Amino acid sequence: MPINNKYGYIRVSTQEQHEDRQHIALTPYEIPNKNLFIDKQSGKDFNRPAYKQLVRRLKRGDILYIKSIDRLGRSYGEIIEQWRFLIRNKGIDIYVIDMPLLDTTYCKDLLGTFISDLVLQVLSFSAQIERDNLLQRQAEGIAAAKARGVIFGKQPLPLPENFEDIYNRWRSGMITADQAAKQCGVSRRTLYEKTRGRRQCEGWSHVGMRTDIRRTR
Repeated sequence: MPINNKYGYIRVSTQEQHEDRQHIALTPYEIPNKNLFIDKQSGKDFNRPAYKQLVRRLKRGDILYIKSIDRLGRSYGEIIEQWRFLIRNKGIDIYVIDMPLLDTTYCKDLLGTFISDLVLQVLSFSAQIERDNLLQRQAEGIAAAKARGVIFGKQPLPLPENFEDIYNRWRSGMITADQAAKQCGVSRRTLYEKTRGRRQCEGWSHVGMRTDIRRTR
């Protein structure tokens, strides 16, 4: 008879989250470390590197342990599809630690299969709703923060206190744009962007750029 190998799958949504709780939950089942697969990625779909590697390793008769159904995924339709693929196509068993009714090693008769499918659909639906609610709360939080004046994304670098002196020396031709940018602690492109309006008002934007180009040749 073929040996049933034990596998474990762990997923957290971001790199900052820790998988300790899932590790602890899987410990009693004595899963070899080489058979533990971990993804730090959203559960919106199954395009995850560790999960794909796990599926390639799984053979008929193997057992896959997961802490809860939402660790497998967060999309109702895709959870159902993957579950059936693993059970029917790969021929493995799945044990969901937090929900003993989702144990395909037990009660493989028609009633047992019906109960497992029913529980699976309810939990998958709940995982989808929870993800949708999370996304909605995030969107509402971002909108509220923007209304309060919070600025998201990378903040522009501030110009130094002696910028006026640097700018005037650049404008008079005493230093090049590269030198001015270096003294300001920004790139040449950023310097041009930050001073575009001022240079246009003073009527020297194009002349200044051409002068710098000639000096660098």
